[in-house]
Amino acid sequence: MSQRRFLAFGEIMLRLSPPGRELLLQTPKLDVWVAGAEANVATALARLGHDVSFASAVPDNDLGRSAIAALRGHGIDVSGIRFRGDRMGLYFVTSGAGMRATDVIYDRAYSSFAETPTDEWDWDALLVDVDRLHLSGITPALGPVPAQTALAAAKAARVRGIALSFDGNYRAKLWERWPSNPRAILHELVSQADLLFGNHRDIALLLGKDFSGDGEDRRREAADSAFAAFPTLQTIASTARHVEDADRHRLSARIDTRAGTAQTEEVVLAGIVDRIGGGDSFAAGVLHALRTGGDIDDAARTGLALAALKHSLPGDASLFRQADIDAYLAGGLDVRR
Repeated sequence: MSQRRFLAFGEIMLRLSPPGRELLLQTPKLDVWVAGAEANVATALARLGHDVSFASAVPDNDLGRSAIAALRGHGIDVSGIRFRGDRMGLYFVTSGAGMRATDVIYDRAYSSFAETPTDEWDWDALLVDVDRLHLSGITPALGPVPAQTALAAAKAARVRGIALSFDGNYRAKLWERWPSNPRAILHELVSQADLLFGNHRDIALLLGKDFSGDGEDRRREAADSAFAAFPTLQTIASTARHVEDADRHRLSARIDTRAGTAQTEEVVLAGIVDRIGGGDSFAAGVLHALRTGGDIDDAARTGLALAALKHSLPGDASLFRQADIDAYLAGGLDVRR
Protein backbone atom coordinates (compact mmCIF):
# COMPACT_ATOMS: atom_id res chain seq x y z
CA MET A 1 0.00 0.00 0.00
CA SER A 2 1.38 3.43 -0.91
CA GLN A 3 2.06 5.96 1.82
CA ARG A 4 -0.65 8.62 1.97
CA ARG A 5 0.11 10.86 4.94
CA PHE A 6 0.83 14.58 4.90
CA LEU A 7 3.33 16.00 7.38
CA ALA A 8 3.40 19.73 8.01
CA PHE A 9 6.35 21.17 9.91
CA GLY A 10 6.53 24.65 11.38
CA GLU A 11 5.77 26.88 14.33
CA ILE A 12 2.37 26.69 15.96
CA MET A 13 1.41 30.05 17.45
CA LEU A 14 -1.37 31.95 19.10
CA ARG A 15 -2.99 34.82 17.27
CA LEU A 16 -4.53 37.62 19.33
CA SER A 17 -6.92 40.12 17.75
CA PRO A 18 -9.21 42.84 19.05
CA PRO A 19 -12.89 41.93 18.62
CA GLY A 20 -14.64 43.01 15.43
CA ARG A 21 -12.85 45.83 13.67
CA GLU A 22 -11.51 47.54 16.80
CA LEU A 23 -7.99 48.88 17.12
CA LEU A 24 -5.54 46.93 19.27
CA LEU A 25 -6.47 47.38 22.96
CA GLN A 26 -9.19 49.89 22.07
CA THR A 27 -11.11 47.91 24.67
CA PRO A 28 -9.42 45.46 27.09
CA LYS A 29 -10.34 42.34 25.09
CA LEU A 30 -8.54 40.05 22.68
CA ASP A 31 -9.84 37.08 20.72
CA VAL A 32 -7.40 34.16 20.57
CA TRP A 33 -6.93 31.55 17.83
CA VAL A 34 -4.39 28.80 17.29
CA ALA A 35 -2.40 29.88 14.25
CA GLY A 36 0.64 29.45 12.06
CA ALA A 37 0.92 28.94 8.30
CA GLU A 38 1.81 25.25 8.38
CA ALA A 39 -0.72 24.52 11.11
CA ASN A 40 -3.37 26.25 8.99
CA VAL A 41 -2.61 23.98 6.04
CA ALA A 42 -2.65 20.90 8.28
CA THR A 43 -6.00 21.93 9.79
CA ALA A 44 -7.62 22.55 6.42
CA LEU A 45 -6.41 19.21 5.04
CA ALA A 46 -7.58 17.32 8.11
CA ARG A 47 -11.01 18.95 7.89
CA LEU A 48 -11.16 17.74 4.29
CA GLY A 49 -10.60 14.16 5.43
CA HIS A 50 -6.89 13.63 4.89
CA ASP A 51 -4.43 11.79 7.12
CA VAL A 52 -2.30 14.65 8.44
CA SER A 53 0.40 14.93 11.08
CA PHE A 54 2.04 18.06 12.42
CA ALA A 55 5.49 18.51 13.93
CA SER A 56 6.46 21.48 16.05
CA ALA A 57 7.64 22.49 19.52
CA VAL A 58 5.66 24.26 22.24
CA PRO A 59 6.20 25.01 25.94
CA ASP A 60 4.87 22.53 28.47
CA ASN A 61 2.23 24.84 29.89
CA ASP A 62 -1.45 25.67 29.38
CA LEU A 63 -0.74 27.64 26.20
CA GLY A 64 1.18 24.84 24.53
CA ARG A 65 -1.25 22.15 25.65
CA SER A 66 -4.25 24.17 24.48
CA ALA A 67 -2.69 24.58 21.04
CA ILE A 68 -2.08 20.84 20.81
CA ALA A 69 -5.64 20.12 21.90
CA ALA A 70 -7.01 22.45 19.24
CA LEU A 71 -5.12 20.64 16.46
CA ARG A 72 -6.03 17.24 17.84
CA GLY A 73 -9.67 18.33 17.83
CA HIS A 74 -9.48 18.81 14.06
CA GLY A 75 -8.22 15.25 13.59
CA ILE A 76 -4.51 16.02 13.23
CA ASP A 77 -1.92 13.54 14.53
CA VAL A 78 -0.01 15.64 17.07
CA SER A 79 2.49 12.99 18.15
CA GLY A 80 5.22 14.98 16.36
CA ILE A 81 4.73 18.01 18.59
CA ARG A 82 7.28 18.10 21.38
CA PHE A 83 7.48 20.04 24.62
CA ARG A 84 10.51 22.27 24.83
CA GLY A 85 11.43 25.70 26.13
CA ASP A 86 9.27 28.30 27.80
CA ARG A 87 7.84 30.54 25.11
CA MET A 88 4.81 30.30 22.82
CA GLY A 89 5.10 32.37 19.68
CA LEU A 90 2.45 35.08 19.45
CA TYR A 91 1.24 37.54 16.90
CA PHE A 92 -1.31 40.30 16.98
CA VAL A 93 -3.65 41.08 14.08
CA THR A 94 -5.70 44.26 13.89
CA SER A 95 -8.24 43.68 11.13
CA GLY A 96 -8.62 46.45 8.60
CA ALA A 97 -11.84 48.13 7.54
CA GLY A 98 -12.60 50.31 4.56
CA MET A 99 -9.45 52.23 3.68
CA ARG A 100 -7.62 51.06 6.84
CA ALA A 101 -5.35 48.10 6.13
CA THR A 102 -4.93 45.05 8.35
CA ASP A 103 -1.86 45.33 10.59
CA VAL A 104 0.33 42.54 12.04
CA ILE A 105 2.72 42.67 15.01
CA TYR A 106 4.97 39.64 15.66
CA ASP A 107 6.02 38.60 19.16
CA ARG A 108 7.73 35.30 18.50
CA ALA A 109 11.43 35.80 19.20
CA TYR A 110 13.05 33.03 21.27
CA SER A 111 9.99 30.79 20.99
CA SER A 112 10.15 27.09 21.84
CA PHE A 113 10.10 26.21 18.14
CA ALA A 114 12.70 28.77 17.06
CA GLU A 115 15.09 27.72 19.84
CA THR A 116 14.95 23.96 19.19
CA PRO A 117 18.35 22.81 17.84
CA THR A 118 18.35 21.20 14.42
CA ASP A 119 19.78 17.90 15.66
CA GLU A 120 16.87 17.38 18.08
CA TRP A 121 14.43 16.58 15.25
CA ASP A 122 14.18 12.84 14.50
CA TRP A 123 13.31 12.69 10.81
CA ASP A 124 13.46 8.90 10.72
CA ALA A 125 10.50 8.86 13.10
CA LEU A 126 8.64 11.93 11.83
CA LEU A 127 8.65 10.85 8.18
CA VAL A 128 7.34 7.31 8.68
CA ASP A 129 4.36 6.69 6.37
CA VAL A 130 4.63 10.22 4.96
CA ASP A 131 4.42 10.82 1.23
CA ARG A 132 4.36 14.65 1.26
CA LEU A 133 6.11 17.13 3.54
CA HIS A 134 4.81 20.69 3.62
CA LEU A 135 7.09 23.59 4.62
CA SER A 136 6.89 27.34 4.29
CA GLY A 137 9.32 30.22 4.04
CA ILE A 138 8.28 31.45 7.48
CA THR A 139 10.36 28.81 9.27
CA PRO A 140 13.73 29.81 7.77
CA ALA A 141 12.87 33.49 8.32
CA LEU A 142 12.80 32.93 12.09
CA GLY A 143 16.58 32.73 12.43
CA PRO A 144 19.70 30.76 11.53
CA VAL A 145 18.74 27.67 13.53
CA PRO A 146 15.21 27.34 12.09
CA ALA A 147 16.68 27.99 8.63
CA GLN A 148 19.12 25.12 9.10
CA THR A 149 16.29 22.94 10.42
CA ALA A 150 14.02 23.67 7.46
CA LEU A 151 16.77 22.67 5.06
CA ALA A 152 17.48 19.51 7.06
CA ALA A 153 13.79 18.61 6.85
CA ALA A 154 13.69 19.20 3.10
CA LYS A 155 16.80 17.11 2.50
CA ALA A 156 15.52 14.32 4.76
CA ALA A 157 12.35 14.15 2.68
CA ARG A 158 14.29 14.19 -0.58
CA VAL A 159 16.58 11.36 0.51
CA ARG A 160 13.53 9.24 1.39
CA GLY A 161 11.74 9.94 -1.88
CA ILE A 162 9.07 12.04 -0.17
CA ALA A 163 7.53 14.89 -2.17
CA LEU A 164 8.00 18.41 -0.81
CA SER A 165 5.58 21.31 -1.18
CA PHE A 166 6.99 24.70 -0.26
CA ASP A 167 5.05 27.91 0.27
CA GLY A 168 7.25 30.97 -0.19
CA ASN A 169 5.37 33.04 2.45
CA TYR A 170 7.97 35.81 2.36
CA ARG A 171 7.86 37.83 5.60
CA ALA A 172 10.21 40.81 5.40
CA LYS A 173 9.69 41.76 9.07
CA LEU A 174 11.04 38.38 10.15
CA TRP A 175 14.01 38.22 7.76
CA GLU A 176 15.09 41.73 8.77
CA ARG A 177 15.50 40.70 12.43
CA TRP A 178 18.75 38.85 11.77
CA PRO A 179 21.67 39.08 9.29
CA SER A 180 20.01 36.76 6.79
CA ASN A 181 20.36 35.97 3.11
CA PRO A 182 16.78 35.14 2.11
CA ARG A 183 17.56 34.53 -1.57
CA ALA A 184 20.26 31.94 -0.90
CA ILE A 185 18.31 30.15 1.81
CA LEU A 186 15.02 30.03 -0.08
CA HIS A 187 16.79 29.02 -3.30
CA GLU A 188 18.27 25.99 -1.57
CA LEU A 189 14.90 25.01 -0.10
CA VAL A 190 12.99 25.35 -3.37
CA SER A 191 15.65 23.23 -5.07
CA GLN A 192 14.30 20.29 -3.03
CA ALA A 193 10.61 20.89 -3.87
CA ASP A 194 8.34 19.52 -6.56
CA LEU A 195 5.50 21.97 -5.77
CA LEU A 196 5.97 25.68 -5.10
CA PHE A 197 3.31 28.05 -3.84
CA GLY A 198 4.49 31.44 -5.03
CA ASN A 199 3.99 34.10 -7.70
CA HIS A 200 6.28 36.00 -10.05
CA ARG A 201 7.52 38.21 -7.18
CA ASP A 202 8.61 35.14 -5.19
CA ILE A 203 10.39 33.75 -8.24
CA ALA A 204 12.05 37.13 -8.88
CA LEU A 205 13.44 37.02 -5.34
CA LEU A 206 14.67 33.45 -5.79
CA LEU A 207 16.38 34.13 -9.11
CA GLY A 208 17.49 37.73 -8.60
CA LYS A 209 15.80 38.94 -11.76
CA ASP A 210 12.72 40.87 -12.81
CA PHE A 211 10.13 39.79 -15.36
CA SER A 212 9.15 42.34 -17.96
CA GLY A 213 5.76 41.12 -19.14
CA ASP A 214 2.31 41.91 -17.78
CA GLY A 215 -0.39 39.74 -16.26
CA GLU A 216 -0.50 36.13 -17.40
CA ASP A 217 2.47 36.51 -19.76
CA ARG A 218 4.68 37.69 -16.92
CA ARG A 219 3.57 34.85 -14.69
CA ARG A 220 4.31 32.26 -17.38
CA GLU A 221 7.72 33.84 -18.04
CA ALA A 222 8.47 33.58 -14.31
CA ALA A 223 7.27 29.98 -14.18
CA ASP A 224 9.44 28.97 -17.14
CA SER A 225 12.45 30.60 -15.47
CA ALA A 226 11.77 28.72 -12.25
CA PHE A 227 11.39 25.40 -14.05
CA ALA A 228 14.72 26.02 -15.80
CA ALA A 229 16.45 26.88 -12.52
CA PHE A 230 14.99 24.06 -10.39
CA PRO A 231 15.05 20.63 -12.09
CA THR A 232 12.91 18.95 -9.39
CA LEU A 233 10.15 21.56 -9.57
CA GLN A 234 7.07 20.35 -11.45
CA THR A 235 4.20 22.61 -10.35
CA ILE A 236 3.80 26.26 -9.33
CA ALA A 237 0.53 27.43 -7.77
CA SER A 238 -0.30 31.06 -7.11
CA THR A 239 -3.05 33.60 -6.62
CA ALA A 240 -3.42 37.15 -7.87
CA ARG A 241 -5.13 39.57 -5.50
CA HIS A 242 -6.42 43.06 -6.28
CA VAL A 243 -7.34 45.04 -3.18
CA GLU A 244 -10.07 47.64 -3.66
CA ASP A 245 -10.35 48.25 0.07
CA ALA A 246 -10.08 46.12 3.23
CA ASP A 247 -13.61 44.77 2.70
CA ARG A 248 -13.52 44.03 -1.02
CA HIS A 249 -10.86 42.14 -2.96
CA ARG A 250 -10.69 40.40 -6.31
CA LEU A 251 -8.90 37.04 -6.37
CA SER A 252 -7.90 34.55 -9.06
CA ALA A 253 -5.83 31.37 -9.03
CA ARG A 254 -3.31 29.88 -11.39
CA ILE A 255 -1.28 26.70 -11.69
CA ASP A 256 1.69 26.31 -14.00
CA THR A 257 3.35 23.03 -14.88
CA ARG A 258 6.10 22.30 -17.34
CA ALA A 259 3.41 21.19 -19.81
CA GLY A 260 0.72 23.80 -19.38
CA THR A 261 -1.29 26.29 -17.37
CA ALA A 262 -4.65 26.45 -15.58
CA GLN A 263 -6.04 29.92 -14.91
CA THR A 264 -9.31 30.74 -13.15
CA GLU A 265 -11.56 33.72 -13.62
CA GLU A 266 -11.36 36.44 -11.01
CA VAL A 267 -13.90 36.29 -8.18
CA VAL A 268 -15.06 39.21 -6.07
CA LEU A 269 -14.66 38.81 -2.30
CA ALA A 270 -17.06 41.30 -0.73
CA GLY A 271 -17.78 41.78 2.95
CA ILE A 272 -14.50 40.18 3.98
CA VAL A 273 -14.52 38.89 7.54
CA ASP A 274 -10.84 37.90 7.81
CA ARG A 275 -8.24 37.61 5.05
CA ILE A 276 -5.47 36.13 7.24
CA GLY A 277 -4.88 32.50 6.27
CA GLY A 278 -6.34 32.83 2.78
CA GLY A 279 -3.08 31.77 1.18
CA ASP A 280 -2.80 28.75 3.46
CA SER A 281 -6.34 27.76 2.52
CA PHE A 282 -5.45 28.06 -1.15
CA ALA A 283 -2.44 25.79 -0.61
CA ALA A 284 -4.58 23.23 1.21
CA GLY A 285 -7.21 23.31 -1.53
CA VAL A 286 -4.61 22.67 -4.21
CA LEU A 287 -3.02 19.83 -2.23
CA HIS A 288 -6.47 18.36 -1.57
CA ALA A 289 -7.49 18.38 -5.22
CA LEU A 290 -4.22 16.90 -6.44
CA ARG A 291 -4.31 14.20 -3.75
CA THR A 292 -7.86 13.19 -4.69
CA GLY A 293 -7.08 12.78 -8.38
CA GLY A 294 -7.93 16.19 -9.77
CA ASP A 295 -6.06 17.77 -12.67
CA ILE A 296 -4.54 21.25 -12.54
CA ASP A 297 -7.84 22.89 -13.54
CA ASP A 298 -9.56 21.15 -10.62
CA ALA A 299 -6.73 22.15 -8.31
CA ALA A 300 -6.88 25.82 -9.32
CA ARG A 301 -10.67 25.94 -8.86
CA THR A 302 -10.59 24.08 -5.54
CA GLY A 303 -7.75 26.19 -4.18
CA LEU A 304 -9.58 29.37 -5.12
CA ALA A 305 -12.83 28.07 -3.61
CA LEU A 306 -11.25 27.26 -0.26
CA ALA A 307 -9.38 30.59 -0.21
CA ALA A 308 -12.59 32.48 -0.98
CA LEU A 309 -14.50 30.63 1.73
CA LYS A 310 -11.77 31.36 4.27
CA HIS A 311 -12.36 35.10 3.83
CA SER A 312 -15.82 34.55 5.38
CA LEU A 313 -14.43 33.04 8.59
CA PRO A 314 -12.66 34.68 11.56
CA GLY A 315 -9.38 33.16 12.69
CA ASP A 316 -6.46 31.76 10.72
CA ALA A 317 -7.55 28.35 9.49
CA SER A 318 -10.15 27.06 7.04
CA LEU A 319 -12.63 24.77 8.80
CA PHE A 320 -14.65 23.85 5.71
CA ARG A 321 -15.55 20.41 4.39
CA GLN A 322 -15.84 19.07 0.85
CA ALA A 323 -19.58 19.81 0.88
CA ASP A 324 -18.83 23.48 1.44
CA ILE A 325 -16.45 23.54 -1.53
CA ASP A 326 -19.04 21.77 -3.70
CA ALA A 327 -21.73 24.27 -2.69
CA TYR A 328 -19.43 27.19 -3.43
CA LEU A 329 -18.50 25.83 -6.86
CA ALA A 330 -22.17 25.22 -7.61
CA GLY A 331 -22.96 28.83 -6.80
CA GLY A 332 -25.33 28.04 -3.95
CA LEU A 333 -25.47 31.25 -1.89
CA ASP A 334 -29.01 30.97 -0.54
CA VAL A 335 -29.76 29.49 2.87
CA ARG A 336 -29.15 25.74 2.94
CA ARG A 337 -32.06 24.05 4.74
